[in-house]
Amino acid sequence: MKRLALVMFACSVALLSACTYYQAAPATTSSSSSSLSKFDQSWSATVGAFSDQGVRITSEDRAAGVVQGTRNGIHVTGNVRQQADGSVRVQFDTSGDKSRDPGLMDRITRSYQGRMGR
Repeated sequence: MKRLALVMFACSVALLSACTYYQAAPATTSSSSSSLSKFDQSWSATVGAFSDQGVRITSEDRAAGVVQGTRNGIHVTGNVRQQADGSVRVQFDTSGDKSRDPGLMDRITRSYQGRMGR
């Protein structure tokens, strides 16, 4: 309980930093039900990137496109949004004492891009 209060306090006083990645809409789409949609691919890559970097997932709301987790006192949020033009926007935000792991955001972004085949 004390740790949760500390994390919540740190989150409330920390400035957010963000890394946004825009994914272009596909030129063609497959009608096959076995192929994943771009949203599904992006969601899976986001959750996988958290796991790759040791971020403990604390909540997942796929319908809202939000996954949250923590690592070393750093709160991490991934937002996956379907855009009106069909593209998918993925954004990672962190709050807390980023000095504990200054490269975390870059590693999550690289893991995400690797999982997306980039």
